[in-house]
Amino acid sequence: MKALVLAGGTGSRLRPITHTAAKQLVPVANKPVLFYGIESIVEAGVVEIGVVVGDTAPEIRAALGDGSRFGARITYVHQPRPLGLAHAVRLARGWLGEDDFVMYLGDNFVIGGIKGPAEDFRATAPDARILVTRVPDPTRFGVAELGPDGRVIRLQEKPREPRSDLAVVGVYFFTSAVHRAIEAIEPSARGELEITDALQWLVDSGHDVRAGAIDGYWKDTGDVTDMLEVNRRVLADIEGAVLGDVDATSVLVGPVRIEAGARIVRSTVVGPAVVGAGSLVQDSRIGPATSIAEGCAITGSDVEYSLILRDARIEQAGRIEGSLIGRSVRVTGAALAPRAHRLVLGDHSRIQLAS
Repeated sequence: MKALVLAGGTGSRLRPITHTAAKQLVPVANKPVLFYGIESIVEAGVVEIGVVVGDTAPEIRAALGDGSRFGARITYVHQPRPLGLAHAVRLARGWLGEDDFVMYLGDNFVIGGIKGPAEDFRATAPDARILVTRVPDPTRFGVAELGPDGRVIRLQEKPREPRSDLAVVGVYFFTSAVHRAIEAIEPSARGELEITDALQWLVDSGHDVRAGAIDGYWKDTGDVTDMLEVNRRVLADIEGAVLGDVDATSVLVGPVRIEAGARIVRSTVVGPAVVGAGSLVQDSRIGPATSIAEGCAITGSDVEYSLILRDARIEQAGRIEGSLIGRSVRVTGAALAPRAHRLVLGDHSRIQLAS
């Protein structure tokens, strides 16, 4: 079995962070989301991995390399424009050959991995196997309708009136039959080759398409709210460790990981939390569910339930919560309450101001 990882999306819902960074490389607990997916694929016994890349190809290549750091062999497939998941499979057709493969969306996060579903696919040998999970708002996802035997009857892409509450998770298992399906379908109304249409073609053509519930927690990390929630879930399982320096006046509460070279000075860190290599936390409080990446400096501030990316500076900023602070950002507090706010914001920024 091979794996096809899709890492070419634009990440429009994570702007402005994704104006300068690939969405799949935004870190969760100080590790890029994409790395978790690659690791779960290798854990499932799949080491031949094709990665579909687009405009952010240089950054993805620099992060993943040839795959040896993961115990895998990575081949890159360029997708000039994001024209649908099935289009990505079509582009990778030559590399995939007639092999079975798992397709994994690079911005999806599955706690518990995919080893179990991969073993089920190998054992039962259907033409395709999808993973599903119940969601409160299925209109946001591809939706599967199943028969009593677990076989797929119908699939809908972001339906206005869903026929079930089973969202299709961004992990799919295919035999080479999917290639015939992709050649048979036409672009959807939005001009893309939809993988749901290819799956429906397989169903309508009498192929064996099955579904199974995921073993663990799943999230599509498409926006800031999702990123923060995934970060919280991952941090809940970390083990505390102090590899950096914590002075005698500082307090660590609960599971807290202080990476090598990080310094905690006259501060309190309440876990679960992680402070990255070479970062400084001084005269501050770091609350639960917070990840601080490498090279950051937080002084005179209170930060909770947030993601702070590499080389950010937060100085005398009061309380910050539920936030995603990008790379090399500087946040400073004003000496006095200003009569007017002074802002320098990039395109598509979102900011909430106190009145």
